[in-house]
Amino acid sequence: MEDRDFKDIQKELVSLLTRTKDLYKSLDIESLKTRAKILEGETQKEDFWQNKEKFAETNQEISKLKKKIDPWDRLISDLSESIELIDMASSENDIDLLNEIGGKLGEFMKRFDDIETLELLSGEDDSRNSFITIHPGAGGTESQDWASMLFRMYYRWAEKKGYSIEVIDYSPGEEAGIKTATMLIKGDYCYGMLKGEKGVHRLVRISPFDTNKRRHTSFASLEVIPEVEEDIDLEIKETEIRIDTYRSSGAGGQHVNKTDSAVRITHIPTGIVVQCQNERSQHKNKAFALKVLKSRLYQMRRKEQEEKQLEKLGQKKDISWGNQIRSYVFQPYTLVKDHRTSEEIGNIEAVFDGGIDRFIYAYLKSITVKG
Repeated sequence: MEDRDFKDIQKELVSLLTRTKDLYKSLDIESLKTRAKILEGETQKEDFWQNKEKFAETNQEISKLKKKIDPWDRLISDLSESIELIDMASSENDIDLLNEIGGKLGEFMKRFDDIETLELLSGEDDSRNSFITIHPGAGGTESQDWASMLFRMYYRWAEKKGYSIEVIDYSPGEEAGIKTATMLIKGDYCYGMLKGEKGVHRLVRISPFDTNKRRHTSFASLEVIPEVEEDIDLEIKETEIRIDTYRSSGAGGQHVNKTDSAVRITHIPTGIVVQCQNERSQHKNKAFALKVLKSRLYQMRRKEQEEKQLEKLGQKKDISWGNQIRSYVFQPYTLVKDHRTSEEIGNIEAVFDGGIDRFIYAYLKSITVKG
C-alpha cells in the first residue's frame, strides 16, 4: 500500500474529528457535563434517597444527560485513538492495521450523522410519527397531477427510511392525479424530519396535458402534523363535530368499499375537515378520522402559542400561498431548489424517487443556527 493511502485515511479521520469537536463545542456539550456532575453530587447526599419523587426526577435527568453526552465522548475518543493507530501503521507499514482502521470510516461517519441528527431533532414533537396531507393548487388536472407526484415522492422517501406507511385518505382526480391525500408515516423522529417540508411546492414543466406542449407552473401544498397520543389533554365535544359518511373513492379493484364506510368529520368551531377511507369498517374510519382531527387541533394550538411568542418578539410569519418553499424545474433545465436554504440539486429524478434528505438536513441545520 502506498504512503498516500495512509495519508488519505488519516486526513479523513482528522477532518471528521474536527467536525465532531466543532459541533460538540457549538452545542455546548460541556455545559451538559457540568449539569450532570452537579446532579450526581446531589445523589451523594445522605438524605437524597428519602425524597422518592426527587430521587426519580434527578436520576431520570442524569440518565437523559448521559444519553446525549456519552455518544460524543465515545466518538471523539475512538477517532483520536484511530488517528494514533494510523500513525503507528504508517511508520511500521502495517497494511492489516491500515485496512482495519480504514474499514471503520463508514461506521464513524454513520455515528456522526446519527448524533448530529438527534441534536437537530430536539423539538418537543420531533420524535412523533407524522401525518402528511397533500392539496393541489388551482389549475385542475395539471395541479392534481403535481400533487400525486409529491405523494409518490414522500411515499418513496418513507420506504427508503424503513418507515411504515398507512394511506388514510386518497381521492383521485377526474382525469389524473389526486384531489387530496393523507398518509400516516410511522418511524423514529419522523415528524422532526418532515416538519420543514410543510408549505407550498412549485413545479415548472412542459405539461403532458397540453397539446401545444407549453410550459406550465403548478402549485401544491403540504401539511405536516405530529401524531398525538390518545391521552393528550385535548377534548373534542360531540356537539362540535359533524360526521358524514360516503363511499370510498379508491383507485378501483377488489379493495374498493361497496358501502358508505368512508367518514368525513367537520370540526364546526374551526372549520377543520378530516376524512378517512382506508378501513372497511365505518367505525374504524371514524376512530382514525377523530385521531387525525385531534392531531390537527393539537398542531393548531401549538401554532397559536408559537405565533403569540413571535408577536412578543416583534416577529411575523408569511404564510401566503405564493410563498413557496421549494421549486422543481424540468424545463428549460432540471433543478430542484429550496428557497429557504438555497440548497439545490440538478438530479431531479433522484429527488422524485425519494432523495430529499439533503433538503431536509439543510433546513434543520438552518433553523438550528438561527435558533
